[in-house]
Amino acid sequence: MPLGPGEETLLDATAAQPHDAELVEPELIEPGRALALADFSPPALSAGERLIRFAYAAGLPASALRPFRKSAKPRLTATVTNPLRGNPAAGTALRAGHFLLHGVKTAIADTEFTGPRLSPPFERLVHGFGWLPDLEACAPRVQCTAVAERVLSAWLAANPKPNASPAWDVGNTGHRMLAWLIHAPLLMSNPDKHARARVLAAMAFNARWLDRHVGKAADRLGEVAGWCGITAAGLLLADGHARRLYGEAGLIRALGELVGDDGGVLSRSPLGQIEAIELLVRLRACYAAVRSEPPAALDTIMALLVPPLLALLHGDGGLGSWQGAAALSAERIETLVAATGVRTRPLRDARQWGYQRVTAQRTVMLVDAAPPPLARHARDGCASTLAFELSHGKHRLVVNCGGAAFAGGQIPLRLAQGLRATAAHSTLAIDDFNSTAVLINGKLGSGVSEVEVDRRTIANDGSTGKAAGGTRIESSHNGYVSRYGLVHRRILLLRDDGSELRGEDLLVPQGKRGKRGTIAVALRFHLGPDVELAEGEDGQGVSLSLPDGSLWQFRSGREPVRIEDSLWADAQGRPVGTRQLVVQAKIPRSGETFSWLLKKMR
Repeated sequence: MPLGPGEETLLDATAAQPHDAELVEPELIEPGRALALADFSPPALSAGERLIRFAYAAGLPASALRPFRKSAKPRLTATVTNPLRGNPAAGTALRAGHFLLHGVKTAIADTEFTGPRLSPPFERLVHGFGWLPDLEACAPRVQCTAVAERVLSAWLAANPKPNASPAWDVGNTGHRMLAWLIHAPLLMSNPDKHARARVLAAMAFNARWLDRHVGKAADRLGEVAGWCGITAAGLLLADGHARRLYGEAGLIRALGELVGDDGGVLSRSPLGQIEAIELLVRLRACYAAVRSEPPAALDTIMALLVPPLLALLHGDGGLGSWQGAAALSAERIETLVAATGVRTRPLRDARQWGYQRVTAQRTVMLVDAAPPPLARHARDGCASTLAFELSHGKHRLVVNCGGAAFAGGQIPLRLAQGLRATAAHSTLAIDDFNSTAVLINGKLGSGVSEVEVDRRTIANDGSTGKAAGGTRIESSHNGYVSRYGLVHRRILLLRDDGSELRGEDLLVPQGKRGKRGTIAVALRFHLGPDVELAEGEDGQGVSLSLPDGSLWQFRSGREPVRIEDSLWADAQGRPVGTRQLVVQAKIPRSGETFSWLLKKMR
C-alpha cells in the first residue's frame, strides 16, 4: 500500500543514487579512539614505592611498612570542597525528617538501615550516603549538621559489623567512603570528642574493609566505586600513602575493564556512564584538597567518558531514555560536564558503546545499534536493539519509555520488568516476545548476539531538485532467529534538513526455520509528552503537533496506524502518561517488509 501521493519507499529513494546522490562514508568526529594499553597503566613509581604497594596489597598494614615511625592518630588531613551540588529540595525534605527519592518521601524514622528491604535506588541513596550532597545544598552547614549526625548514628547502630546485606555491597561502601570524606564537616561538627572519634573510627574501618573486599564487587562499576573509596581514604586519612598507591593501581586497572575502546561503559547504560564520571570528579576533588596531582591516566579516562554521554543528549540538552535511564535534565548534565573540565563534541558513530547519533539542523536522532550489555555488566538491561528516539528543537517526538532504573520511586517495582521489554521501546517486536530475554534483577538472557551496522552519508549533487541529502543507517539483529528464523533489519534515512525520516523494517528469513504459518508483528513509536495527535481519514496517517508550532505527519506504508496509551519517565523518574503509534499485522513466517514515513509539514 503506498505511503501517499508522490511518496516513494525508502528502497526507491536509495536505489536511484547514480542519478541524484551518491553514498559516501561518513566523516567520524574523532577517528582512532582505540586505547593503548599505556592509557590504563598505573602511574610510574620508584622501586621503593612499588615495594610498598606490593606489600600493602599482600595485606601488610601501613604501620608495618614504616616500623621506625610512630603511628599517627586517626585524623583527616584536609577538607574537601564538594564538586557536585546536590538537590536542595531533597535536602529540605531531609531536614523535615524524610528521604526524598524520585518524588517519593520516606520517613527517616521508618527507614530500615539494615537488611535487603529497600529498592535498589533507595539502597544506593541510604547505604551510599548519596543524600549528603542534598543536605549540604539546602541550608547553611550549622542548620544541617544535627540531621547528618542523627542519620549517621542510626546507620552505624543498625550496621555494627559487616554482613551480607546491601549495606556492605562494595559499590555502596565505596560511595559511602567518598561521601563521608567529602562531607566530613557535616558529620564531625559535634564538639564532643567521642562523637568525632566514632566517625573517624567508622571511616578507618570502612577503608580497611574495602582494602580486603574490593575484588568481590557485584559488577565493574561497583568495583570502580570501591577503588575510588580506597584511593580517597589513602589521600585524606593519616598514614595513607601505601593505601593511595594500592588504590590508584587498582582503580586504573578497574577503569580499563569498565570502559570500552570508544569511552562507553560496558553496561551501555547512560546512568552508569554518569556514575563513573561522578566518581572521578569527586575523587579528583580529594586530590585537589591535598594539593596533589591525580595520575595522568585518570584525566585520560575522564576525557574518554564525556563524549559518549554527550552522544545521548537531545535538542533540549536532556538525556535519552536508554538502558533503564530516565530523561535526566539538561541542567544536571551541564553541571556534571562542567565539573569534568572536558570540552569536546559528542560521538556520532560509537560501535562498541553502541549508539548512533545523527544531527540534522534542529532534529536529533539516536539509535541503539548494538547488542544489549552482557549479563555480568547490566544493572537494568533493556531489550532495546534497533530502537530509536527523535527530537525536534527542545521537544521530543519519538521516545522510549525509560525509567526501569528508577523503579521503587513513583514507578512501581512491578512495572520495571515491562519498561525493560522490547515493547517499551520504539522498534519492532514479534508476538510480544523480547528480542533479548528480560530476566529479574535487571539481568538479561539469550537473544541478540550479533548486530550489523552500516552508516553512510547520502550527498545530493543538486542536479534533480529532489530532497536534500541525508544520513542512512542500516542495521540488523539476530534476536528472533532462534525462535522464528527471522532477522530484523531496519533502515533509517534522515534528511540533512531534519524535515523527513524514512524508515523500513524488514523481517528476512535465515536458515530453514520459520517458513510456514503466520506471526503477529507490531511496530511501536512511543511519543513524547508534548505531542498532540490527530488521526487521518484513511487510518494510515496521524498528524503530530508540537508546542513550537511545528506539524509532523506519520504515515504507514501498509497497515493502519493505531493510537494506544503509553508512558514516559521524566527527569525526576516520574511516570508521565503519553501515547504511542502502533502498526500491527499478521504476516507469513517467510518474512515481510514495513515502510513508514515521519515528515515535517510546517
